Amino acid sequence: MKIRSDVDLANLTDTGNVRPENEDYYCYLEPAADDEFLRKGRLIAIADGMGGHAGGKIASTLALESIRAVFENGSAADPNDVLISGFANAQQSIRSHVASHPELDGMGTTCTAAILHRGHLSYGHIGDSRLYLLHAGNFGPITEDHSLVNQLVQSGVLTPEQAASHQQKNVLTRALGMASSEVAADFSNQPIPLSPGDVLVLATDGLHGVVSTEEIGHAAQTLSPYDACRTLVAMAKERGGLDNITVQILRLEDAPNGVTK
Repeated sequence: MKIRSDVDLANLTDTGNVRPENEDYYCYLEPAADDEFLRKGRLIAIADGMGGHAGGKIASTLALESIRAVFENGSAADPNDVLISGFANAQQSIRSHVASHPELDGMGTTCTAAILHRGHLSYGHIGDSRLYLLHAGNFGPITEDHSLVNQLVQSGVLTPEQAASHQQKNVLTRALGMASSEVAADFSNQPIPLSPGDVLVLATDGLHGVVSTEEIGHAAQTLSPYDACRTLVAMAKERGGLDNITVQILRLEDAPNGVTK
């Protein structure tokens, strides 16, 4: 796969220390042809399946392959429209699979996907995987967890510290595959301008559930994407590795040929 020199990209997924199979899935895609790249940009996404060993893996794979297909094969359009269509396609694909395989009823997946196009970021998000952004020295998540404990934090019932160790912290309030015909995902209201040196981090809760935002940000700022991925996954495993762990890190470099501007 061709990766242009204006970004430094690394990714890593690990089953962890406890689960027998990895239900996470990730993808990265940029068109090989420069004219297609200029029209479409690049896609980076991550998903964390649920619903048993078989169901979770199938759901996360179906979701990202559906979004990838819309990005790759659809007509070039506004990135936000591509993401909205991709998420709808992913929902339909998962629900159709469950309809023909009723033993997999209940399977679903988180999904966080971003398109980088001409120096701007658009994203779609559902569940509790996260998209973080390092920009102008500030690092933090730009997505909101769709989880029960986050609802309790937002309503003031729990503190963030209590939420971190709550026994129901993995209970999702939204996911692809839930038995609704509509996709209750969040999408960026407008493209976010990016600058050289900015860093994107996509992570499943197997990472951010045990490694703090500050620790993830420190690795993103001080290490190469390759070293940061390996350092963060090792930290998660040292702290129990109770879940699958997946991370993608993309750093924007200078673009001497101006192809992304």
